[in-house]
Amino acid sequence: MSGVKTLLVDAGDADIRLDRWFRNRYPGLSHGRLEKLLRTGQIRVDGRRAKAGLRLAAGNEVRVPPLAAETAPPARSKTTAAAPSEADLATAREWVLYRDGDMLAINKPSGLAVQGGSGVTRHVDGLLDGLRFGAKERPRLVHRLDKDTSGVLLLARNAASARRFTKWFRDQDLRKIYWALTVGRPELEQGRIDAAIAKKAASSGAERVVPTADGAEATTYYASVEAAGSRMVWLALLPRTGRTHQLRVHCAEILNCPILGDRKYAADSEPVETEGFGAGLHLHARSLSLPHPGGAGARRARLDLVAPLPPHMKQSWRHLGFDTETDGDPFAALEI
Repeated sequence: MSGVKTLLVDAGDADIRLDRWFRNRYPGLSHGRLEKLLRTGQIRVDGRRAKAGLRLAAGNEVRVPPLAAETAPPARSKTTAAAPSEADLATAREWVLYRDGDMLAINKPSGLAVQGGSGVTRHVDGLLDGLRFGAKERPRLVHRLDKDTSGVLLLARNAASARRFTKWFRDQDLRKIYWALTVGRPELEQGRIDAAIAKKAASSGAERVVPTADGAEATTYYASVEAAGSRMVWLALLPRTGRTHQLRVHCAEILNCPILGDRKYAADSEPVETEGFGAGLHLHARSLSLPHPGGAGARRARLDLVAPLPPHMKQSWRHLGFDTETDGDPFAALEI
């Protein structure tokens, strides 16, 4: 049908409802008409009929039928960020940890947003043209890291790879391990956290993620790697769900061990002496293990990607006498 579009859901829209996704892009589209388009199958997700409440995932393909001019997406603001300089693009290419025909993995710096937003002019999405490496398509985001979280970020180099990686994330075929430096020591050296979380409005009016029985299921495994007395602990974290601020909230609210430098969830928990510690959030996506893109079969080999610590965390590790080159999977014995 002429005018039909297929739009790819990017990482910034992961986990939002399909009806909200349409409202964001087509503000003139009435609820009644949207429901009719869904009911008659004119709107589809990955080729299948969908309901308004479906939560989207990065890499989903949404079929959008022809819509009237008044429902078109709002025009882009004329105050968009300037195009990145060649120096910025060259720097981005230095972040590459792995590259093949299907994927890229980069070591995202702390302090750099994955996508733009209000007041955000510099972000990974704006640098993706510099990471084509001769490909016709720019790489696609398939998951996110918080702005202040550093580490392994996976990018798909084509639509087919984006769908495959999204499925791997959804089916938990990818294993992500984070390193964190926490203020305080967990009661147990290793354990599992099952605590549902959700965004709630704080008394100040700002939104904050909190544990709540009516929230989304969230599961995190943790293990103490090394401790500096009872006040600071190097934790390895293995999330089995990917909720917003999950690791930060689970550490602060469930373990009572907030992550150093977390201004949102650890404002009152900084160490008495901060001299010698690096400034910034001490949360790093250390490694990502995934089925090797060139493999086949149920027992295909896995590709293990490892990102070096960012400068501010290296500084804190050295200050505490931790080994920055420590490797291995503290969760290897667990059947997860």
